[in-house]
Amino acid sequence: MFQRLDLARLALPATLLLTCLLGWGFKAHCLENGGWPSWVQYSTGCYSDAIPFWTARDVDAGAVPYFESRMEYPVLTGLLIWIEGGLARLTGASGPGSTHFLFWVTFGNALLAFAILAMLYRAGMNDARLKRWALAPPLILYLGHNWDMLAVALAVAAMLTARQGRPATAAALAGLGTAAKLFPALLLPLLGLQALFGDSERPLFERIRNAALLSAAAIGAWLLVNLPVALAAFENWSEFYRFSGSRPGTRASIWEILNHLHVWRATIAERNFWSALAFFAGYAAIVALGWRRHRTRLWILFPAVLGWFLLTNKVHSPQFDLWIYPLLLIAAPRLWPVALFAAGDLAAYFAEFWWLARMNGAWPHATIIPVALAAGVRGAALLWLIADLVRLPSPRWIEEAARV
Repeated sequence: MFQRLDLARLALPATLLLTCLLGWGFKAHCLENGGWPSWVQYSTGCYSDAIPFWTARDVDAGAVPYFESRMEYPVLTGLLIWIEGGLARLTGASGPGSTHFLFWVTFGNALLAFAILAMLYRAGMNDARLKRWALAPPLILYLGHNWDMLAVALAVAAMLTARQGRPATAAALAGLGTAAKLFPALLLPLLGLQALFGDSERPLFERIRNAALLSAAAIGAWLLVNLPVALAAFENWSEFYRFSGSRPGTRASIWEILNHLHVWRATIAERNFWSALAFFAGYAAIVALGWRRHRTRLWILFPAVLGWFLLTNKVHSPQFDLWIYPLLLIAAPRLWPVALFAAGDLAAYFAEFWWLARMNGAWPHATIIPVALAAGVRGAALLWLIADLVRLPSPRWIEEAARV
């Protein structure tokens, strides 16, 4: 019995290890055929931000992000890039190169994937959901893609901490997550509204005090990371925010699809305006519709809000789907639409990169129609999940005690 128990405990990490190895193989297969910077990275999907970053952001030279080189990522992600670049330079036996950097980027994301598995396990998540993280298709696609896993891990930690009834700590974690990527900030209004109005039996002063405390925790955590860099190197520090505002969009976003189908052509300023308007209107609707059922646990709507953000934002880069996947495993009442979302993510990933392959005269390639169809499947799954999150009870495991 003791041996069976040990084997059962090893099954999940062993499965996740296999998934991470597949993730490494998915990107690293281009190392053998000179895939970078040729069209192979698009036709086979092995593209990784790590490869161009190695030289384009002076990672190879050991330049300190923001202080000595440009960086279009927030500060915590810039720090992670610098650390992994240092490890690549230290461990390059025949001279460091972008392939060493890709290894450390993948290895760092694998460690974060295991950290998420450990958090979910300790929180008491049931085996069916844990297995879906250990076997997550987005991990194969994005483990070596870029550095968004850091923000994902902090978002998961924030959501699970909110479940434990520690909103100020959850807000601080979300603030740190925002210092890695902006999307964890979407949790903060939910925590604030829950503190102010979730329990109307508490005295008003106490509710205001709690909301102020979690606001201070979030802002303080974000400032602790950002303020020193912003004061010392404002131009490079602020590039991420300027870059986000000036980007035209990505192929699989609704705005770019409408543009290529000649349904609606919009300038960047118009996309910024209409995407922001649609997002905030949808955020308000999600809170209003989910209030009656979830007002004492409003954080459960975080994946719904994030899903709506992905649908309405002018940029929907492929790896954005990794942001929401573990949050859906935490909160989605049903798992079938999560599986449909993962299938749509896989289809959209290859459709978008095959579009780029077509632009480079490579095969296989795709036109805007397959991109639109794949994005449509993914979007339908997200709408289904948003509806479920708003109207259905939370999954049973949320109510159960954490493992000790």
